Amino acid sequence: MPEPHTPRAASPLSPALLAAAPHRLLFFVGACNLLLAMAWWLAWLVDARWHLIGLPTDVPWAGWMHALVMQYQLLPPFMFGFLLTVFPRWMGLPELSRWHYVPVGAGLFGGQLAVLGGMLLGQPAMVFVGVLMSAAGWGHGLVQLLRLLLAERSAGKGPTWHAWSAFTAMALGLAGLLCMLAWLFDAGPWPVFIAIKLGSFGLLLPIYFTVAHRMFPFFAGNVVVGYIPWRPSWLLAAMWGLLLVHLGLELAHAYPWLWPVDATLAAGSAWVLWRWWPRNPAPGLLWVLFAGFAWLPAAFALYATQSALYAITGEFLLGRGPAHALYIGFFGSLLVAMVTRVTQGHSGQPLAMPPTGWFAFAMLQLVAVVRIGSEVAADALAWDAVAAAGWLLAFLPWVLRSAAIYLRPRADGRPG
Repeated sequence: MPEPHTPRAASPLSPALLAAAPHRLLFFVGACNLLLAMAWWLAWLVDARWHLIGLPTDVPWAGWMHALVMQYQLLPPFMFGFLLTVFPRWMGLPELSRWHYVPVGAGLFGGQLAVLGGMLLGQPAMVFVGVLMSAAGWGHGLVQLLRLLLAERSAGKGPTWHAWSAFTAMALGLAGLLCMLAWLFDAGPWPVFIAIKLGSFGLLLPIYFTVAHRMFPFFAGNVVVGYIPWRPSWLLAAMWGLLLVHLGLELAHAYPWLWPVDATLAAGSAWVLWRWWPRNPAPGLLWVLFAGFAWLPAAFALYATQSALYAITGEFLLGRGPAHALYIGFFGSLLVAMVTRVTQGHSGQPLAMPPTGWFAFAMLQLVAVVRIGSEVAADALAWDAVAAAGWLLAFLPWVLRSAAIYLRPRADGRPG
């Protein structure tokens, strides 16, 4: 595909274009949240380790808020941007208007700004308002997804099981946000524990796996000679069943019994990756999808190892290493790969991995290794800070390039 024309590429930036399509606005919000959330966390780590800044301490525990911000405010804008774009296409329905998705972006962006502002200023009320704003935006987006599902049913189509799977995960995400609100409203620590576990195994993993199951074989089938797409429906059901069992065991603190489930998830996801893996030449934009997916069996192998060691020793010897293999390795790598693929395709750009994408993807592999290794390092906080700085370094060029695309007309002159 030829490079876009220079006049198009040099068009002036226009914030008004953000409202032209769901992915423009919500990917832009996600890109901003991506840097802001980690900049705050890096500042907190630096202050906790070297006491250089003097951040307030009379706010909700920063470690919990870091987990909640990453799961419920940083990644969801990208997920809503994708789902509000593809739901109508999957179902053969009219595309959404700006009033269906602009409130989602406003809630998720304003919500994170308020949460981070409250953490920096020592104002718990701001944190509460921020979570409330995120829940309002999330709820609006969830209503739009449900409206499309019901419209599909009324039209005698479907059901589109990938859409129902994604909707279920986003509904569980709203439940997690409500648990956050309950915690901030002095309901005790139990709701925040539920929110964190629900965010990982009820929201993010089901969404990521659902999108991979739907899109990865489709992408490969379009560009790899002789590729036979494989995405049986039972695989989606098996994923949900195993993740819900894992979630239930975590909530019951039955950690010694997690390893059989996690070992099954590790072996199963490795087998899925082998089935999906292209046997013929493929473009880099496709390879990063499968390379990022490889972190999933690696993460669950670490979870299984941790559970088995806990059953023997009674200690979490790997700490949060397995979780960060999942968050940074799997979620982070596939975020770069998938958002780059959608951004290139929906902006009229060549379907190729740009240099900023390669840099972000490669750096994230190092960041993931550093963060996993920090769990057993002598100076863990220092290495955590190195990982946070690495995240910002990895994403900054990618975010700047992506934001410029969202703020300019499509390179091919088409609307959207």
